[in-house]
Amino acid sequence: METILTLQDSLDTPTFYGVNNRNILCLKNQYPDVRVVARGYQIKVTGSEEAVRRFEQALRLCENFCVRNNRLSEHEIVMLLHGDKPQEQATDNLILHGVNGKSIYARSANQRLLVDSYEENDLLFAIGPAGSGKTYTAIALAVRALKNREVKRIILSRPAVEAGEKLGFLPGDMKEKIDPYLQPLYDALQDMIPGAKLNEYMEKGTIQIAPLAFMRGRTLSDAIVILDEAQNTTVPQLKMFLTRLGIGGKMIVTGDLTQVDLPASQRSGLRDAMERFRGIKGIKIIEFNEKDIVRHPLVKHIVAAYRKEAEPRTENNNE
Repeated sequence: METILTLQDSLDTPTFYGVNNRNILCLKNQYPDVRVVARGYQIKVTGSEEAVRRFEQALRLCENFCVRNNRLSEHEIVMLLHGDKPQEQATDNLILHGVNGKSIYARSANQRLLVDSYEENDLLFAIGPAGSGKTYTAIALAVRALKNREVKRIILSRPAVEAGEKLGFLPGDMKEKIDPYLQPLYDALQDMIPGAKLNEYMEKGTIQIAPLAFMRGRTLSDAIVILDEAQNTTVPQLKMFLTRLGIGGKMIVTGDLTQVDLPASQRSGLRDAMERFRGIKGIKIIEFNEKDIVRHPLVKHIVAAYRKEAEPRTENNNE
């Protein structure tokens, strides 16, 4: 008989197959009575019904181990097939396994609070200084939910507002003008999803990255929607964004109120939302601080030094 086995979407196939396909060859060598042809997420297996069944059981055992740990070696394959248990990675504070086996953890108290709050709330605000990991953690939660098939799409957005620059003065077409504003979101995704799979997700619209203006008129159901740099939204813009939330959806809004680039006459939509939504069930506001910063140690001191000067001015500009 001949059958086609389809691997899980969340599997990193280069890791599963191994360098020069050594892992799949190792697995096949344990079952010489089947013929195996592997391509992408599909594996064609030919042999007797019993031989194919035994091979599929072994394949799924290795596949599940690789999905959980984002690693697989020939030694681990042999252990699994002989009923032994390779050591699995510790899962305390683990969000997901990223590219090349990178483990992505919640690394601070407020990052852990964001992870824990995600299950109980459909709208989360993560507010805090640069380098505190609020956006990275939010994207990790979204990727995990997509891999676990809890949602069908990830939608990432940012307002295209920066100090001293306007889109019209930048070279190129609209995509070329917008991409620099969205690059930090691409960077995070590239840490978490293998390049080929990420390209496939983006081509199919499973992962969408777009400026805030492109959200108008949409209803975002069965999706995780993340708005980054929300301090640069106006009150009407943020209201427009938040009302896009559809059935089966979740939203995470991140921002830093010490880095508002709006004109002095405009109030930050993020500051307004924090005042409006406190205490509403289903909405959680998490305020990150310097203790959560996970970049170079000097960044904590830099943020603290600027905060002393910026806080009074930010209040005056946006009240």
